[in-house]
Amino acid sequence: MATVILVRHGRTTANATGLLAGRAAGVSLDQLGRDQAALTGNRLAAVHLAGVVSSPLERCQQTAQLILDRQAGTPYAPVEPDLTECDYGQWQGRTLSDLATEELWSAVQSQPSAVTFPGGESMAAMQARAVAAIRRHDAAFEAEYGPGAVWVAVSHGDVIKSIIADALGMHLDMFQRINVGPASVSIVHYGAVRPSVYATNTDAGDLSWLSNGINSGDAPVGGGAGQAAQ
Repeated sequence: MATVILVRHGRTTANATGLLAGRAAGVSLDQLGRDQAALTGNRLAAVHLAGVVSSPLERCQQTAQLILDRQAGTPYAPVEPDLTECDYGQWQGRTLSDLATEELWSAVQSQPSAVTFPGGESMAAMQARAVAAIRRHDAAFEAEYGPGAVWVAVSHGDVIKSIIADALGMHLDMFQRINVGPASVSIVHYGAVRPSVYATNTDAGDLSWLSNGINSGDAPVGGGAGQAAQ
């Protein structure tokens, strides 16, 4: 299969003030967030991307554009509603410090598979629709460009954490063990036998080795020789 680079949007004004933005309109990258996304775009400039698929929310589309601006060609750049932020319902727009006093907060931390946000979405439903969207686009990019295709999905912290947890074969209740920082890069290859996670939460480092794609096959005993930089 193809290889997906999962990119979280850069920092926003809401992130900087500890606000749970959720799906609220008009939440933009702040200057640091734009700088973070531009750096990610620079890291990805050496990789020929088959596509850059984005959540419909403004902060993700801004991040996607900063990646596209640094590509030599013009990758396919659709918006994917199923990569949007979790619907936090009545939690949306409240501060994290306030939400931490809610009884539901402890379940979000320790048993997210059982959590449905009041007036919103369950975390299990969020994971199911996001993973399905990633696999659907991954199969489409492979069909169009071959198994060496590399593409980007720009989404949100909890969404990306849930996708990585699925790729690692982790129960959703363990997904809070994964960190995904603003504008970070995580890499998943959906092979013929199983997904392989090549990176999580990186904000620096050479990515030119992705230009040759990733070969599917059995996992090398002992770890193998790794990827050679270009």
